[in-house]
Amino acid sequence: MSLDNATAMKLKLSVLVFLFTCVSLVAQQLQLSDDAKISVITIGPGESLNDAFGHNGFRIKDRALGIDLVYGYGEYDFDAPNFYLKFIQGKLDYLISRHPFQNFYYAYTRANRNIEEQVLRLSKEDKQALFNYLENNYKPENRRYLYDFFYDNCATRIRDVTQTATKSDIEFVTPKDVEQKTFRDLIHEHVGLNSWGSFGIDIALGAVIDKQASPQEYMFLPKYIHAFFETAKISTNESLVKSATTLYRKKESNTTMSIVLTPIVIMTLLALCILFVTYKDYKNHTRSKWLDVTLFTSTGLIGILILFLWFATDHSATALNYNVLWAFPLNILAIGQLTKPHAKTWFKKYLRFLIIMLVLLSSHWIIGVQVFAVGLIPILIALLLRYIYLVKWFK
Repeated sequence: MSLDNATAMKLKLSVLVFLFTCVSLVAQQLQLSDDAKISVITIGPGESLNDAFGHNGFRIKDRALGIDLVYGYGEYDFDAPNFYLKFIQGKLDYLISRHPFQNFYYAYTRANRNIEEQVLRLSKEDKQALFNYLENNYKPENRRYLYDFFYDNCATRIRDVTQTATKSDIEFVTPKDVEQKTFRDLIHEHVGLNSWGSFGIDIALGAVIDKQASPQEYMFLPKYIHAFFETAKISTNESLVKSATTLYRKKESNTTMSIVLTPIVIMTLLALCILFVTYKDYKNHTRSKWLDVTLFTSTGLIGILILFLWFATDHSATALNYNVLWAFPLNILAIGQLTKPHAKTWFKKYLRFLIIMLVLLSSHWIIGVQVFAVGLIPILIALLLRYIYLVKWFK
């Protein structure tokens, strides 16, 4: 059955009107009302190492349009090919996320983490520009970005997007209570010196994070985004933050980490075992080959891992890692000499070289070239005494 020309024309006009109406409605939805609010959300630290530094996001709230969304930078893309390999290599793209505030709030209150909100003093044009920027960033072709823990993460993006997307001249004023610190000091504010998180970080990250951080660079941590936004000024010399509210206060718990399982205790026990075996070897005029092979294998493998992170990845913070002074990669090649009753001359010199490396590490630590994990102290002492014993044994 066919339609006459007049009916067909009316149908086409109806379809065009319908499409135009839909486009108009979408355009209207993207226009924030005069009562719209844009705020910065700061999430407090969580229990795991992955959550230890907190999180930031933008909240866009417009009751007139029924909008209440949180945009954040730092979501994993688990569907990315070779996810874990790219993560290790520092080549993993992270995503901008967008969640209804109700879901966002529920997730972090369930995790018992502080939620603080700072409503920004922005003009209607700046609010619209920031919202448009986030929406454009959320498009599939724009969502990904190469994450860097210190210079391009979920916190620094809040600062950078605020400055980029708005026309306001924002001046971040350093809070009065901010002390001069290195990047490693700032990390230690969130992970205790005698924690496994700190132990792993201090072994994996190099001397590049022992330089003094500038006030602007403090904002790689979410809590400093909150602090610097609190003191920030706009071109009218008014505060950037219009109002601040604590949306959820963390409930304190009585759970404490067992002292027995801390790095210093575990490393001290291992060091005492090494020293005990060394003492028995000295008294009995013997040498426990199994111990030497174990020490050279473990330190060599750790050294290889450190070199891999240093030279074979894009992580900016793993460079210049002088942990190789105790975890020397060439120890792997020297294992064969430990199984023989008489070592070659080069190996005797190599043992003296390892002792010099430990002394050099100590000087690096003392003068501040690099700060090492405090849990390593017992192990370093045990390694030094074992190497001295081996020098005397092979002599």
